[in-house]
Amino acid sequence: MKIGIIGLGDMGKLYARTFSKAGYDTLGCDLPGTREALQRELAPEGISVLENGAEVSAAADFIIYSVEAEKIAEVVAASGHATKMGAIVGGQTSVKTPEIAAFERYLPQHAHIVTCHSLHGPAFPTAGQQLIVIRHRATDEAYAAALEVYKALGSKVAEIPDYHQHDQIVADTQALTHMGFESMGTAWKNAGFYPWDNDSYNNGGIDNVKILTTLRIFSYKAHVYAGLAILNPYARKQVRQYAVSESELFKMMIREDEAPFRERIYKARDFVFHESRELLMLDDAIMKTYKLSGNTGARRPNSHLSLLAMVDAWYHLGVNPYDNLICQTPPFRLRLGIAEYLFKNEELLEESIHTALFDKGIRGDDLEFHSAVREWSSIIGYGDMEGYKAHFEATKAFFSHRLQDGLAQSGELISRLI
Repeated sequence: MKIGIIGLGDMGKLYARTFSKAGYDTLGCDLPGTREALQRELAPEGISVLENGAEVSAAADFIIYSVEAEKIAEVVAASGHATKMGAIVGGQTSVKTPEIAAFERYLPQHAHIVTCHSLHGPAFPTAGQQLIVIRHRATDEAYAAALEVYKALGSKVAEIPDYHQHDQIVADTQALTHMGFESMGTAWKNAGFYPWDNDSYNNGGIDNVKILTTLRIFSYKAHVYAGLAILNPYARKQVRQYAVSESELFKMMIREDEAPFRERIYKARDFVFHESRELLMLDDAIMKTYKLSGNTGARRPNSHLSLLAMVDAWYHLGVNPYDNLICQTPPFRLRLGIAEYLFKNEELLEESIHTALFDKGIRGDDLEFHSAVREWSSIIGYGDMEGYKAHFEATKAFFSHRLQDGLAQSGELISRLI
């Protein structure tokens, strides 16, 4: 079977190399004008680079579109008509609604559609990572063949029967997760300080994970996150609820409404972290190991408003995040893990509640976070793709000198915790 990759960017090349090493005849293409450079890079690894997607579609038995979600329709429109008779077609986009719409519109009826979603970035090898496979339109024989190909990646394959279900879960595990960390980064940028230099974020485990994961997200490309948030039809509802939860909690904090605030937090805790739940139990010693500062200043309590709002949003959405681990990514698992760490530690949760309500020293930082959440929520709500990218790049520039450190340390942290 010949494997064709349309889009030899970071993820496309990762897939092409992995399939080639597994013994498949592998070919691919990328943007016009890139063929010669890619051929020099990939030919020694047994990968043929063709001129365009139509050539790949005509030659391959299994075709994977590895392009941006916002470009998927354009690329399938240009290549889909040439699809080889009876070929299996899939895509790597993290949002399946626009991808399936493009496949339905531009692929011939004889094509089988068995798509996928790798729940990791190009910095990780495919082996051992989570891979979602979705059967949309395929005979039993074609589906079995597709599974055999996907298993060559060495990933942990999980099958989801419907792309709508996939996008609902991904709205939580990726779009909302990223928006939470992006809001933290934007808040620190707007406040004009680096969190590793601030005693409020030098408290050990939870804050180390917050900082490193935020830097990890901003070390990647804006279009990936923009597509996840704006093109996923289920993301806006979840982002809106997160913004509402954060805003309502912040108002209670300003008014020092202790009784309703405490009741709301504990009601959300009991919904998400009930006793029958098998917990992730992140290792506190490991979380404290990785940090960007040697600052040993006096520890200051933190309200952890970002996590209080996250758990409150899950409660009001009726979403239990543990049920979404089938589509887990490292940032999602870390975010759920630190929320669990906070909410299952009675003393730490009480400290967080008291700090949120009565500690004026942290209130300015919480105001910056509140404003950042509103900014990101509005951009996503308006579907402003270019605004999203510009907002992302502005914060990325602020942290540019530490992004590679954050990427390296967060990678080690993920490897040890997950």
